Amino acid sequence: MKICFLAAANSIHSYRWIKFFADRGHEVHWISLCPSTIGELPGVRFYEIKSPASNYLRVFSSVRQVRRLVSRISPDVLHAHSAGVYGFAGALAGRHPFVLTAWGSDILMGGKSHVKRPFVKYILERADLVTCDAEHMAEAMAGLGTSRSKMRVIYFGIDTQRFSPAEPDALLRERLGIAAGSPAIISMRNFYPVYDIESLIRCAPMVLKKAPAARFIIVGSGPEEEGLKKLAASLGLSESVLFTGKIQNADLTRYLTSMDVYVSTALSDAGISASTAEAMSCGLPVVITDSGENGRWVKDGVGGFLVPVKSPERLSERILDLIENPDRKKIGRINRETIIRKNDYFNEMGKMEVLYYQMLRKAENRGASVSISQSK
Repeated sequence: MKICFLAAANSIHSYRWIKFFADRGHEVHWISLCPSTIGELPGVRFYEIKSPASNYLRVFSSVRQVRRLVSRISPDVLHAHSAGVYGFAGALAGRHPFVLTAWGSDILMGGKSHVKRPFVKYILERADLVTCDAEHMAEAMAGLGTSRSKMRVIYFGIDTQRFSPAEPDALLRERLGIAAGSPAIISMRNFYPVYDIESLIRCAPMVLKKAPAARFIIVGSGPEEEGLKKLAASLGLSESVLFTGKIQNADLTRYLTSMDVYVSTALSDAGISASTAEAMSCGLPVVITDSGENGRWVKDGVGGFLVPVKSPERLSERILDLIENPDRKKIGRINRETIIRKNDYFNEMGKMEVLYYQMLRKAENRGASVSISQSK
């Protein structure tokens, strides 16, 4: 197949999705409105659309350029990631089959906005197939008038071969200031209000009161970074909480397998977050907020715990429950089995490949029907 993707080149999720189809030997074209910050993909023809800085000029200029480029590429399948600018450009490209992958806030927030709602509905109407990674997102799109018959839940998937249990990296733990035998708690959500890292920092003193050797490793970046560091310092956590900044994608597994508990304090997620799924695949027990569809992935008290959002005290109790539990590894194995069964990258992308072929067959059959009727 010749597949053209409209997706941001600074997204690791799009990168992994596109990589699968390039590795499978399809002819892949990737159009992005921003430069790649992750790296080149062998066999992928990459196009960066450069447009004026003004938001409105950028949208209309980008749409025109994308439309011309898609016409020139003439793909068998056009696939846009998100019902924002990329989805709008794809909807106006006039190419079918047109696939849209909804990401979360594009639907859950954009669909409620008086300004964005008409554009979101238009994009959904123009798509021949819409994928998302959560049932509640499918419900939200149905509420916008999208037919259930053209929606499929396809998870972004985790490479369970790469993200797998391993012995802790002693040198990494030493470099991070984690003493031998001390429990380490890791968060890998970025520093934006929706991820509520503040609640994790506020729970730390309560954990340290009973487990003074515990260390909190907070990975990520974002606009709240300085404020969070000041909060940690004001609570006397300078030695117990380490902000690592962003880490290389290649180091994710090494960090996760060297920790004891994973925590996500997000106020909202579309489906299961990638970092949560990666931690589960690495065999970590987790403490995550009871929001979105997290309860579909982690049964409270089995693979870890679900806690209310913005509840530092409850969060601290559940972290302590896990770091004091001698069966942590057994709990983590349950999580890994869940990801292998429900969210394996190769299985999910394989499902997507089948859907592409099904759409192409339908398009070919429609074309044949039209030709027959015209010949009569």
